[in-house]
Amino acid sequence: MDKKTVLVTGSSRGIGKAIAIKYAKEGYNVVINCSSSFNELIETSEIIKDYDVSCLPIMADVSNYNSVREMFEEIKLVFGNVDIVINNAGISSIKLFTDTSEDQWDNMINTNLKSLYNVCHQAVPDMIKNQSGNIVNITSMWGITGASCEVAYSASKGGVNSFTKALAKELAPSHIRVNAIACGLIDTNMNSCLAKEDLDTIIEEIPSNRIGKPEEVANLCYYLSSSDSSYLTGQIITLDGGLI
Repeated sequence: MDKKTVLVTGSSRGIGKAIAIKYAKEGYNVVINCSSSFNELIETSEIIKDYDVSCLPIMADVSNYNSVREMFEEIKLVFGNVDIVINNAGISSIKLFTDTSEDQWDNMINTNLKSLYNVCHQAVPDMIKNQSGNIVNITSMWGITGASCEVAYSASKGGVNSFTKALAKELAPSHIRVNAIACGLIDTNMNSCLAKEDLDTIIEEIPSNRIGKPEEVANLCYYLSSSDSSYLTGQIITLDGGLI
């Protein structure tokens, strides 16, 4: 109970998993979450426990407010307050705007943007009470520039960026920092839909000439929530190998 607690949403695999493991290595109690990948969530929790820290895996749909409320009730029973929130859960879709149905649009916005409201609405009151806290939102470079055939995704991530800047200003007087990482192409399952030829074409356009690693996102995420960046808030840090 004397350790700080971090909640990482969408952490059964990929970037979220790497972030959760990073905090475990640093000695945090870790709450991991996903909506459907139960077996992967449990596998991740076992890895985290190898670092001699407590891990609480919770199945919850963060796009649903009641599910998030119930998740926080469970967290409070086990760890008390959450000190750091990493909003990582998200989905993507590549298709023409004219082929995007209303349900697909709503699902994208609810999963990628409304989830931040749901999670932060539960976490922030205790952070204000304690006059301490950190929130890091995982977003995308397409939320800055926009991407053809990814209008819904770009819109949702653009919303995350504005959410980050606005909430940071509101919470700064309470000593709570809010930042975001705008990821470029990172080596995760989310990019598995890309053909090798398409992937190679994108890599050729990246000045660093490679794909980013989930662990690199995790390292930056930890820095943003650490005392080493105590004067940094309201920023969208682009991690894209120099692409934009």
